[in-house]
Amino acid sequence: MKQSQAIIERIRRVNATYQHLEVAVDESVQRIKPGQSLLARLTESWSPYLREHWWPVGATGKRLIIERPGHVAYEPGQVVDLLGPVGQPFRFRRTLRNVLFIAYDTPPTPLLMTIPPLLGNKVSVSLALLGTARDYHSGHLPAEVEILRGDDDLHWPNQVMTFGWADQIFVTVHPYQELENFNRIVQLIQTLRADVPKNYIFGVFQHVLPCGVGACHACMLQTLDGLKLACQEGPAFDLTRVVLS
Repeated sequence: MKQSQAIIERIRRVNATYQHLEVAVDESVQRIKPGQSLLARLTESWSPYLREHWWPVGATGKRLIIERPGHVAYEPGQVVDLLGPVGQPFRFRRTLRNVLFIAYDTPPTPLLMTIPPLLGNKVSVSLALLGTARDYHSGHLPAEVEILRGDDDLHWPNQVMTFGWADQIFVTVHPYQELENFNRIVQLIQTLRADVPKNYIFGVFQHVLPCGVGACHACMLQTLDGLKLACQEGPAFDLTRVVLS
């Protein structure tokens, strides 16, 4: 974790509701890995409000690409105070052929930075957009990604085949009732798949992060292996080890 300064150099609208910021960042931040995030403050003066939680979705040269809601106003040349990288990279299996990403009632933004390196390693990627996430416009994503649009009840066509095909699953849900939503997805997979092994399904938690360094314990999570802090050991946790009830 390091505090640094960044500059927004370019802003590009990618669909009806989201924009991409190209942000020149410090060398330490350039080494951020898929799964890690940043805490951003866009004012030089002290502010009582929490920092914005930024999830990079890609990189180009010395710049990170940050996906943000289109209604939030940014300006080229704007200086940003950053804390990060926050958390740990996603833990993929060494022998990986097929990955399924699921976004339920939330944009898939925390999952997107993983896609280019996975495709570069000849890993097949499917992205299931469920609930309100099905309205996410995915035209800017690589054509190789299979987009599956489901309903509010977590169903999409050929679902059994998709779960059987996936070597690993990473899920993100709306932070409201996060544990309950993760539990719904785990129960669905257990119904459709006889075996749900360890390190098969991971929940990507989007806790509010007041500090990002483990000092406030606001992002504490109860697991079968004890209490964990999402900002230190997350954001992705094996859902078979998380206490979801």
